[in-house]
Amino acid sequence: MKQILAQIKPYLRWFIWGGILFFLIKTIKDRFVEVAAVRIDAQGWLMLTLALIVTICAHVWSGWVWTWILAVFKQSLGVKEGIRVYLVTNIAKYSPGNIWHFYGRIAAVARKGGSRGAATLSVLLEPLLMAAAALLIGLVSSGLGWLETDFDARIVLLQIVSLVAVGVGIQPRILNPLMHRLSRSKNKADAIAAEAIELQGYPIIPFLGEMGFVIFRGIGFMLTFMALQSVTGQQIPQLLSAFSFAWLLGLIVPGAPGGLGVFEVTAYSLLDNSQFPTEIAAVGLYRLVSILAEAIAAGISFKRIRDQSNG
Repeated sequence: MKQILAQIKPYLRWFIWGGILFFLIKTIKDRFVEVAAVRIDAQGWLMLTLALIVTICAHVWSGWVWTWILAVFKQSLGVKEGIRVYLVTNIAKYSPGNIWHFYGRIAAVARKGGSRGAATLSVLLEPLLMAAAALLIGLVSSGLGWLETDFDARIVLLQIVSLVAVGVGIQPRILNPLMHRLSRSKNKADAIAAEAIELQGYPIIPFLGEMGFVIFRGIGFMLTFMALQSVTGQQIPQLLSAFSFAWLLGLIVPGAPGGLGVFEVTAYSLLDNSQFPTEIAAVGLYRLVSILAEAIAAGISFKRIRDQSNG
């Protein structure tokens, strides 16, 4: 059995990337059909171009934040290489299972001589901080009255519970045993190395970094709406808060690669159609912008990694 696995292992990576490419192309095709009938003027194309650039910058920023998280666990790929690995693997989140981007990052750290268990801790902490950041941004916006709902009492209670959960959830006494349990490795050396790594305090700097990532993405979302309709200053916080909640649910709901479907439905339900009459087209268009940004960033990073290896 081991001999068979050894023989097919060189081809397994290409099979996985082939599957990712297939689902990526299918997703782009589906979203393109949704927005093909939308008419965009010259100013709208400028807004979309800015949305694409800002979204690419958001992913580069997120890759940089991941290198901070690696440093917390005493692992390092270097800033440039860490960002490239992050961007190349990021596109794999659209594959079924929604785990291959994590696997790619863990494997990259292990190839550089790092601890596979510690690398696993880093990819577990990253989405936790992302979720906490998106939740906090969404709750603050909602609490200031920027996101109106019909369930005021329930929302207030949810805000209180969620804010407490955010504060307690990233407390080292809770995170350390949770992440160690989730990162249990069959390799005893990796498991021991992971157990030896402890968060000494709140991961404040990476948490603030993930807040920056969510805000970057929210700006791209807002610019996409501005390509299709005029947006007032009072509507901007509502767009940001709706994006944060929608993106959060897309992140945490299982079985939704890249949050496909979940993000769109949540955004539709949170935005007021009377204020945002283009919401269906804009949300579909944003998904297309987001995927293109990830594909462009991954393609450029892959080319540089390949050039380095050939050089």
